[in-house]
Amino acid sequence: MKRSEINAYMLEAKELLDSISFKLPPFGHWTPEDWEAKGDEADEIRDNALGWDITDYGEGRYNETGLLLFTIRNGNYHKGEIYPKGYAEKVMIVKENQICPMHYHWKKREDIINRGGGNLVIELYRTDKEDKLSQNEFTVSIDGVRTNCKAGERITLAPGESICLEPFIYHMFYGEQGRGTVVVGEVSDVNDDENDNRFLEPLKRFPQVAEDEAPLHYLCTEYPRPAVR
Repeated sequence: MKRSEINAYMLEAKELLDSISFKLPPFGHWTPEDWEAKGDEADEIRDNALGWDITDYGEGRYNETGLLLFTIRNGNYHKGEIYPKGYAEKVMIVKENQICPMHYHWKKREDIINRGGGNLVIELYRTDKEDKLSQNEFTVSIDGVRTNCKAGERITLAPGESICLEPFIYHMFYGEQGRGTVVVGEVSDVNDDENDNRFLEPLKRFPQVAEDEAPLHYLCTEYPRPAVR
């Protein structure tokens, strides 16, 4: 992805979030210049990948296959003695027909919440013993109501609605055509993108960035470490 594209998507997201009075934490506005002044007091942000996360999954077609996320809070399975939080929270921007590809998590249980805008469509399968799509029926919780699902069931979440996805439930989602961009919330167990994503088809979780202009804000994989003194 070009840096200019990433910058534009950040500005677009900030405008949309402002329009529904959803306020990002202060580090969501830190510039590269701000980061140069940050020492190890900001290590929780660095170590737990808080902040901006924009990906095209290595496909080069962000508006078709892509996702914008902002991680607000997170724990860390590998540094639990330092960061004991057992939970995470994100906000995501999902455009009409923009697909977050089919995947599941080994550890993470998550609530996916439509916070506003259009409708969010989620397609669901249980995984089988070969990590493929099972054709068996299964059960999910939709706003506290136990719901039976067939393989490939499509659940449409209107604003305010949510679904709880257990580990080993394959899911993909996108904004319903004609209903507008969706602001999506996620409340979950600790998020570990390096080790807890199983995509149905091999994909790159983070993008390669072509530097055609200066970054507006760093992505969560780009934070500089403080100089050793």
